[in-house]
Amino acid sequence: MQAVIPISDDNPGRTTPFVTWAIIASCVAVYVWEWSLGSQTDAVFMVLGFIPASLLGDHLMPPAGYVTVPSVATIFTSMFLHGGLLHLGGNMLYFWIFGDNVEDAMGHVRYFFFYFICGIAAALTLAFIQPHAQVPMIGASGAISGVLAAYVFLYPRARVTVIVPLGIIFYPLAISAMWVVGFWFVLQLISAVLSDPSQPGVAFWAHVGGFGAGVLLTPILKSRQYRLFGDVHRGPWV
Repeated sequence: MQAVIPISDDNPGRTTPFVTWAIIASCVAVYVWEWSLGSQTDAVFMVLGFIPASLLGDHLMPPAGYVTVPSVATIFTSMFLHGGLLHLGGNMLYFWIFGDNVEDAMGHVRYFFFYFICGIAAALTLAFIQPHAQVPMIGASGAISGVLAAYVFLYPRARVTVIVPLGIIFYPLAISAMWVVGFWFVLQLISAVLSDPSQPGVAFWAHVGGFGAGVLLTPILKSRQYRLFGDVHRGPWV
């Protein structure tokens, strides 16, 4: 559960974010395909989702009637699968808000590789922490975590409008990106440390791994005209 929900930022893109749009469209299209499968969806998750134990040598049998997909390939296929409309919508909302500006700063080609490398790092982090896990990981959030890291490194003081749930009231508030993303990451890290690796749930360690990859790659892949860490406001409220 997110304590705050971002809905927009005040940082308009300078170029058309073709890569971001294409990934969003692909995730939506795959979700429509999942929906069309009905009761077979769980079996598809077992085949195309990323399973750490399978990558590290445990040969798991695919569901009846399905063929085995190479474990390495599932690192990529899992990024386009989502477990429900809220899962898809939440991931795509974050990606829509933050992805275009990161694509601006890196250019389309470097951003494309950045996104998928962060997704790979997310999956490998989960496999390192939970090597025997047999629950498939699905979703784009590991890669999007890297995008969030890049955004806060490049645009720390951009205003992000968030919705803060206060009981039955949803209160809009404009906060610096460094505080929005910083709070989000701390929440992921705490949740990862407290999570039970034997139980299914949100892959928090994947979020941490994707974010870490974003931190490392952003200085390397950003265009020269974009500076890391612009002037940062001293307080969270803009």
